[in-house]
Amino acid sequence: MKKIIFTLAALTFFLVSCKNNSDKKENSEAETAQIAPQQSTDPFFKLSLAQWSLNRAIRGGEMSPFDFAKKAKEMGFEGIEYVSQLYTKELEKYDDKKAGMDSIVARMKSESEKHGVTNVLIMIDREGDLAAEDEKDRDAAVESHKKWVDAASVLGCHSVRVNLFGTNDQATWLKTAPDGLKKLSEYAATKNINVIVENHGYLSSNAGLLMKVMNTVAMDNCGTLPDFGNFCLKREGGAQWGAKCVEEYDRYKGVEEMMPKAFAVSAKSHEFNSETGLETATDYTKMMKIVKDAGYTGFVGVEYEGQGLGEEAGIIATRDLLLKVAKTL
Repeated sequence: MKKIIFTLAALTFFLVSCKNNSDKKENSEAETAQIAPQQSTDPFFKLSLAQWSLNRAIRGGEMSPFDFAKKAKEMGFEGIEYVSQLYTKELEKYDDKKAGMDSIVARMKSESEKHGVTNVLIMIDREGDLAAEDEKDRDAAVESHKKWVDAASVLGCHSVRVNLFGTNDQATWLKTAPDGLKKLSEYAATKNINVIVENHGYLSSNAGLLMKVMNTVAMDNCGTLPDFGNFCLKREGGAQWGAKCVEEYDRYKGVEEMMPKAFAVSAKSHEFNSETGLETATDYTKMMKIVKDAGYTGFVGVEYEGQGLGEEAGIIATRDLLLKVAKTL
């Protein structure tokens, strides 16, 4: 009888002990689940929209440039990238250009604040050639660019994007391009603004040479804006735009070379495969891996320039492709 009682007691102790251990294990697992960091599904970058993606609607009068912030917010973008030439018609309405700029910039800022988007940068076009062969022309371009540097400062942008066209003679360009760029960067530094150069045709699309210019200028606020699709070195008939490209710099090599000095990234897109949703000219997975491996976590700007889709459809296709690719990296 004593043996039976002892056995029952031992069995009861064993069952209670197992239950307690099980409860402790479950509690421990629950605590661990709460403490352990959850793997983020957010992309490693932030999304911005380049205003040039809507240039046809704006230049055609279908959309006001001042509706840009609203449109970008509606399409799910956190940041916006302005294009100076899309405000030319607005500026022409004013006899007093200084007062006109002040009014335009104030309205741009008001719209961005109303719709809760970050002003990232201004792409400056048609304000003179910073790499012109004549120093007087370069200096005039620097002066012409300054108003947009001032605008970027008021808007809270971190950068202005500039072009370095100049000449196709490498020896000359490697002297003229750093001169104009450094002069503007020195002024921009007083406004806490970065001056960034896009690969945008002619020798500026030769990333190796462009980085030589960066090293010559050697200023902390002077950098690059790698664009996925602007690596054409030469077009038919020597045309700057429009004509067929007959010589192109390797786009993946180019972006990789430019990333160490990148303050922004432009995800250029043209055409998409309707079945896969992939961009037909650029391997976005390969390109975004280059961007990520460089340690970049800033804004990636969607810039659609295709003809196969409407502007808004092209923007959405580019945005969705970037987000899809981000999940694989």
